[in-house]
Amino acid sequence: MVIIMQPEATFEDIFEVVKSIEDAGLEAKIMEGAQQKIIGVIGDKTKLASVAIGAMNGVENIVSISKSYKLASREFHPQSTVIDIGGVKIGGDEPVIMAGPCAVESREQILETAEIVKKGGAKFLRGGAYKPRTSPYSFQGLEVEGLKYLAEAREKTGLKVVTEVTTVEGIAPVAEYADIMQIGARNMQNFGLLKEVGKCGKPVMLKRGLSATIDEWLNAAEYIINAGTPDVILCERGIRTFEVYTRNTLDLSAVAAIKHLSHLPIVVDPSHGTGKWRMIKPMAFAAIAAGADGLMMEVHPNPAKALSDGSQSLTAENYFELMDGVKKLSKLMREENLNPISE
Repeated sequence: MVIIMQPEATFEDIFEVVKSIEDAGLEAKIMEGAQQKIIGVIGDKTKLASVAIGAMNGVENIVSISKSYKLASREFHPQSTVIDIGGVKIGGDEPVIMAGPCAVESREQILETAEIVKKGGAKFLRGGAYKPRTSPYSFQGLEVEGLKYLAEAREKTGLKVVTEVTTVEGIAPVAEYADIMQIGARNMQNFGLLKEVGKCGKPVMLKRGLSATIDEWLNAAEYIINAGTPDVILCERGIRTFEVYTRNTLDLSAVAAIKHLSHLPIVVDPSHGTGKWRMIKPMAFAAIAAGADGLMMEVHPNPAKALSDGSQSLTAENYFELMDGVKKLSKLMREENLNPISE
């Protein structure tokens, strides 16, 4: 159930509605709409049968929600959410680019990459300090040392930092250094981790699981929002199918589906979605054309010597070429009002 408050509803009006919900043994979640506040009711709404919520001061409308992911649904929050991270808006008029190496390998490598990423026009530096790898013998990341290098790169370039948290124990150090905490595909349904990250209060990027349905993905986002963090960014990074030519199958239809079902912003990762650097540019263009709020891609000064995912990493030259095309495409779509998504 969602209770939509009138634009002129006072703090006292909202307080009384929330109190009535909580007195009935239910949970109330308040979210900001474009012009009015919206109160989500979590729990068995039949407990409110004896409470005339619709007659209370400041209440404009009551809407029932059928989705299990109530807080993440567009029924609960009709306006698209725009997440402002230090002046960088994700979900706004322009796509936000996040770029960098798969892994932070050294101080010199991440600082060099940050300069490349900045020059190309990205707003976020991505890089893994903690690396959950398929093989226990593969490079596992520099951990806290890597986080410090990312922070130094932010200090030198002004880029924001997005990096992965892989364990509950790793939340505190990652939260200290990151602007966005990323939940990787393998941890999408690590519900204990989702709950604890949600309590942290930092914006969270939630990557789609290897074989996750859109419903499962949005329910995972619900765990984070319900724990206390409304600023969740979804990331489509490809799913596992029968196709073996690409690393994954990049599901661009998920962009349109998410925009219809949820108010949360969505970015696309064509690097993991394809596993091939030559395919990143066309898939990046396709993602922007489909209405994605941003891109996450892998860039490395020397992909041939990368400790992980070199085959899906762009060189500086290829990255600059891609960014030039993304800027032109985004500008064209704005000027021609070519918004593919109807909210």
